[in-house]
Amino acid sequence: MLRFDIAPVCSNAYRFQAAVTFAVSAAYLFTPWQWLAVVLAVGGALRGFVSPHKCPSYLLFSAATGKMGMTKKVNAGAKMFADKLVAIAGAVMLGTWLAGSTIGMIPAAALLVFSFIDLTIGFCAACWAYTLWFRLRAQ
Repeated sequence: MLRFDIAPVCSNAYRFQAAVTFAVSAAYLFTPWQWLAVVLAVGGALRGFVSPHKCPSYLLFSAATGKMGMTKKVNAGAKMFADKLVAIAGAVMLGTWLAGSTIGMIPAAALLVFSFIDLTIGFCAACWAYTLWFRLRAQ
């Protein structure tokens, strides 16, 4: 579902956000800093459930891409869906770390792979799934 109630977002700013997701996921998997999952949980919840335009990291990356002349506006719906998935994965990672379990490595590995793909070639798997879902539902 296209979101016309929220202003379009910059897809290149979201690629910078993918770099943050990649870095936090890598830190979760390969360092003792699992507490960094709070960055994914809070940031994803703020961008996905509230508005990307209220998130400090999105505003910073959007301003940076604007100054570099790399602004590419897209509808916010698919990106907000992706952020909701990041928020859920980050909350699972954080919760399992607090519980002393290693099961949080599964969503961390998934985020690591998908954020790397988004960061390098610009393919957002969650955005693709979101679009496919609504196309199939419309038929």
